[in-house]
Amino acid sequence: MNKEYIAQWWKAAAVRCVKTMAQTAIAAIPVAVSIDEVAWLHVIGTAALAGVLSILTSVAGLPEVERED
Repeated sequence: MNKEYIAQWWKAAAVRCVKTMAQTAIAAIPVAVSIDEVAWLHVIGTAALAGVLSILTSVAGLPEVERED
């Protein structure tokens, strides 16, 4: 693997990670009746876990990044 591939992979994985975290946070917020009742610590923790899982899933491969063998 070359440095260019690794840099592209991390960039693509980071983009997926941020999108996944945002989607998870947005999905978790409506659980509360009002914005004052949102358990923000739980929302942030759940989003962070989703981000970690996204990075781990990206290890299997990213179609956005072409592998040069």
